[in-house]
Amino acid sequence: MATNGDQYGELIEAYALGALDPQERASLEAHLASGCPECSKALDEARWLVSQLAYLAPDAKPSELLRGRLFQTVRAEARSAGLAKSSSTIPFWMWGAVAALLLFTVYQAWETSRIRVTIDATKKSAEEEIAKRHELEEKFAIAQREAIILTDPHSVKIPLGTENKEMPKMEAVWHAKFGIVVSGLNVPAPSGTRTLQLWLIPKAKDGKPIPSLTLRPDANGNFVLLVANPPDAMDGTKALAITEEPAGGSQAPTTKPIWVGAIS
Repeated sequence: MATNGDQYGELIEAYALGALDPQERASLEAHLASGCPECSKALDEARWLVSQLAYLAPDAKPSELLRGRLFQTVRAEARSAGLAKSSSTIPFWMWGAVAALLLFTVYQAWETSRIRVTIDATKKSAEEEIAKRHELEEKFAIAQREAIILTDPHSVKIPLGTENKEMPKMEAVWHAKFGIVVSGLNVPAPSGTRTLQLWLIPKAKDGKPIPSLTLRPDANGNFVLLVANPPDAMDGTKALAITEEPAGGSQAPTTKPIWVGAIS
């Protein structure tokens, strides 16, 4: 036997959506006023469902619960109106609800995509800032090391002379712990991609020049070469020399030294 709850249950969700005609709405409200616990609970659920429509489309896809509720309401509305047409005949107001949900789904997908783009851009910017900070830290560490070498009274100064009167003089400063700094002003750049290379001349009688780092002067002729870890100790080296070599340097000198300085 059908109960009043069964009679009005099919109208609850349409009532929550504001889709009942005046006669049905008045009838249902009178029934609700009588205190029917089943219909009052169903109305609370239906109202909650309507209020949550905007949050039931995660990942740009309506939930199964929402779709089930929606089409259940469509069928109930069709039955309550006594429609003899197929279940594909849906009231105009319901098409509006479906369209609104689809529009929100599209918006949600677009918003998610936009947020991801923003996050990616922020991440890239942060990585660039971190890279810049590391670069500054490295430059500061190099400058600090050079300053110690150049100012420490225990460092040994080594003038680098040249036989070519057109070439400027250069100077090397060697600290036993922190390395060598070779510097010069108005140093002409080698032709093409060739570079200048530092050599350590050992004290051993048959010792061969030991290759060190390479560097080209900058556009203003400034030459500052830091050798943090010289390939030999100062005690075993009798002189420093600089030659012009192919890009990347050589394992043995290919030209006559341009600058040479003895270690006293």
